[in-house]
Amino acid sequence: MKFKLSLAILIFLTSFKLFSAPIELYSPDRKIKITVNLGRKIAYSVDMNADKVLSNAFLNLNLGKEQLGENPQLLKKVISAHATISQPVVPLKNSTVENKYNLLRLDFKKDYSVEFRAYNDGFAYRFITNKKDSVLVLNEDVHLEFAEDVTTAYLETKSFMTSYEILYQNKKLSEVDAQNMSVLPILFKDKKYKILLSEADLYDYPAMFVKVKNGRAVDAIFPKVPEIYAPNGDRNLKIVKEYDYIAKTSGKRSYPWRFMVISDKDEVLPENQMVYKLSTPNQIKDFSWIKPGQVTWEWWHNAYVYGVDFKSGYNQDTYKYYIDFASKFKIPYIIMDEGWAKTTLNPYEPNPTINLRELIAYGKQKNVKIILWFTWLAVEQNPDVFKKLEEWGIAGVKVDFMDRSDQWMVNYYTKIAKEAARYHILVDFHGAFKPAGLEVAYPNVLSYEGVIGMEQNIGGGLATPKNNLFLPFLRNAVGPMDYTPGAMRSGHPKDYKANWINVMSIGTRAHQIAMYIVFESGFQMLADNPFNYLREPETTSFITGIPVTWDETKIIKAEIGEYIVTAKRKGQEWFVGAMTNSTERKIMIDTDFLSKDKSYELTLIKDGINADFQAMDFKRLNMKIKSGDKINIDMVKDGGYAAHLVPLN
Repeated sequence: MKFKLSLAILIFLTSFKLFSAPIELYSPDRKIKITVNLGRKIAYSVDMNADKVLSNAFLNLNLGKEQLGENPQLLKKVISAHATISQPVVPLKNSTVENKYNLLRLDFKKDYSVEFRAYNDGFAYRFITNKKDSVLVLNEDVHLEFAEDVTTAYLETKSFMTSYEILYQNKKLSEVDAQNMSVLPILFKDKKYKILLSEADLYDYPAMFVKVKNGRAVDAIFPKVPEIYAPNGDRNLKIVKEYDYIAKTSGKRSYPWRFMVISDKDEVLPENQMVYKLSTPNQIKDFSWIKPGQVTWEWWHNAYVYGVDFKSGYNQDTYKYYIDFASKFKIPYIIMDEGWAKTTLNPYEPNPTINLRELIAYGKQKNVKIILWFTWLAVEQNPDVFKKLEEWGIAGVKVDFMDRSDQWMVNYYTKIAKEAARYHILVDFHGAFKPAGLEVAYPNVLSYEGVIGMEQNIGGGLATPKNNLFLPFLRNAVGPMDYTPGAMRSGHPKDYKANWINVMSIGTRAHQIAMYIVFESGFQMLADNPFNYLREPETTSFITGIPVTWDETKIIKAEIGEYIVTAKRKGQEWFVGAMTNSTERKIMIDTDFLSKDKSYELTLIKDGINADFQAMDFKRLNMKIKSGDKINIDMVKDGGYAAHLVPLN
């Protein structure tokens, strides 16, 4: 009897020691190590190349009566290796993606689990619950504590009501106002590593914000579920009362992934595809109708065209002019933005100057389809709108002014994506939070705003080269971004003047053109006046010859917030785009990405000799090149470079 009792105690102590000992998970290349400690909390640390990156991080899911992650009792742990290959429906970076990682799954008492994934370029984790009934999530603890002082590119906001159009602030984390929040994605830098934080597979749950804590850590904070609304104009609602929880959701589900891309190389951040790898795969069986492409955009210049024989504006003749222009340069879409409809709340009635059915038919003759702009309220209040749009022959919608990311609004995005897909309608979300995986499951979602884009240069002058050079490493690093490039009038910051007739961008002409290669969007806008494109047909042909989807993406050289050189392949052709901030750059790159047995015709647009003071100055050149040759990329301050390489044999 004593022997049996002692043996039982020994087994218990051995099991306790096994389950309380640190659990280690390595990335496939063993450079990243995640160490999980189960004590009073589920705590973990992260090392890269034996350097401590995160320490004393922890996670918890607060269900009110249950704290999932507090005093965890481990039942089972499994470590496994995974590697799959897939082809994105809309390949904004690569037509083939390898998803290779090591997985740690921890099953606990109270019917929940936690999964960690270790990748060569970062890690992710999520909660999984297996409860019978629905649950109320009061809060989720995401505590990230850095091993040393870090600087951060932070998107500061005081309110959960935000369009995510925020300038990056680059400062020490300890200097960030702890009273305010930041939207995702955000970036941290210690002396050696760059760490990009965001989330993926976001469904039936609010988007995550973060707050600084003690100058060395960040904690998650979430908007609560709205309970009572009040009217707030023609494009939004005011939340007057909230519930005391952040989500009411199914008890059997997986929760959003919290992930960090970690690297000592700046080039890894724009190349990463973590959101794609972590998200629910494509849910649309027949996706042959999903056709990404370039789009004309009239709103940036208020539909004021000139050099024509009709009165311009939001009217029939003007939109036919846009269709003619799009057809001439094989642009597949035009957008009819705010101004096409009689009112912002009626999605069915154009203003009296427009015959929409005639425009749709006219566009069909010219191989140009129409995208219509709506407020989200107009779509929400007219549930049959997508069915009607398909009957009319409309290709897509631009849904605007959501400006929230609580659970209800996240579910609204999902509802729109599903319903639009049902009726073969493409979607561009404006006034939107950042991409978090919906566009993977529903690839008819081709783009999101959620960025300080060129729209902000109508009256504010906010879309500057300084801010632009954070975008490939942060906002665009988590998914498609509707920046709306294509300005044909350019000025340096000191020369910028706000104007909604002859609108201008900040940065050189070459800086603008490079955006079509550097930035990623399934809907890539041509924002300027068609007349300005028509008088420079060679430049316009260069822009419209740049694809929006790609077979391969390589970041050749880059420094966060400073400059980037991107090379992208479509078929056998390559494109190279480079952008700089307010610093002049002279960069030499190798062309070893080219096929070794081929010569190429290189057509380039670069900053002109006088572009340092006249931002409109650019030079177009043609030359021959082969793999192994060097390319000199010279950019003035606020400048850029764009090249197209076509094989000759």
